[in-house]
Amino acid sequence: MTTDIRELLDHGREFRAAGDPSSAARFLAQAAELAPADRTVLTELALAHFHSAALGRAEGVLRELVDLDPSDGYARLLLGRTLSRRSRHAEALPQLRLAAALTRDPDVLAELARVEQRVTTDRVAPPPSP
Repeated sequence: MTTDIRELLDHGREFRAAGDPSSAARFLAQAAELAPADRTVLTELALAHFHSAALGRAEGVLRELVDLDPSDGYARLLLGRTLSRRSRHAEALPQLRLAAALTRDPDVLAELARVEQRVTTDRVAPPPSP
């Protein structure tokens, strides 16, 4: 990692830690342009997009991360959470199931159960009235 990428990454982390994910995303997007396959940079960028509610951008970065490393349980968890937050619960389930299998983390299992419940609720909910 060059100094420029490291500096951009550090600035992005500082802004994200300070509660300014939009500014963080600007620095991290620049770092990602310089190092498009750097999983650390992409993970930080995805988090910045997620926390700033730029969910389409977060999804795109997370799909890149999953393509780079299909066994990255954290990327799959974030992708599942992003899809769920976009009300695409059925699409989130496979990602969350893989994340749960890869990480065996109780918090991931809880997230999976929450989304599974949501999918069940979505299926039995009556259609919206006109």
